[in-house]
Amino acid sequence: MPKRSVDAMSVRVEFFFDLSSPWTCLAFHNLSGVLARAGVCAQYRPILVGGVFNAVNPAVYAAREQADNRKLVHSWKILKDWARLSDVAMNFPSSWHPAKSVAAMRFCCALEADQAALVRFARGAFESYFDRQENLDDPAVLIAVADAAGLDGAAVAEAATSDAVKARLRANTEEVVARGGYGSPTIFVDGTDMYFGNDQLPLVEAALNRT
Repeated sequence: MPKRSVDAMSVRVEFFFDLSSPWTCLAFHNLSGVLARAGVCAQYRPILVGGVFNAVNPAVYAAREQADNRKLVHSWKILKDWARLSDVAMNFPSSWHPAKSVAAMRFCCALEADQAALVRFARGAFESYFDRQENLDDPAVLIAVADAAGLDGAAVAEAATSDAVKARLRANTEEVVARGGYGSPTIFVDGTDMYFGNDQLPLVEAALNRT
């Protein structure tokens, strides 16, 4: 059977994401295989995960402050295991962690209408932060990432400061909270079937294959 073109594929997955999350980096990478096997596309939706935590999951901050938090310490080991399995560079945490990511996610929102450009930028930004350990909060780094992705970094930076882009980021963040999300990445299949994180991608694939 001939492979369908991207234009012929239906958009059945929404991927709400923040670039500062290592698990989101893994899910972003691994989602591409899920989409290809299912013959569908995703709509990538930038959010500010700090805004989500503030609204519905403030326990994340308390957990980070517990140096002896066994679950958190073990999660770093599992993160590296997943990175090795997925062949994704994961030099994390770095001196820039945790990133505020406001500027980075505004860059993403400035590109949201052009999904192909957004995906290229996001891929480059993940590599910048989680491989090269560059500062995700530095506009100069973001401009360089955009340029390397074949975009006009200066133009994206200017667009990212607009009131419309700032409002879009707030709206996306509020939307994922209203729909039940509590972190990044939050993934919806067919509008209402919600999943969270890289570990639940097999469930996403199973949901796509049921219909």
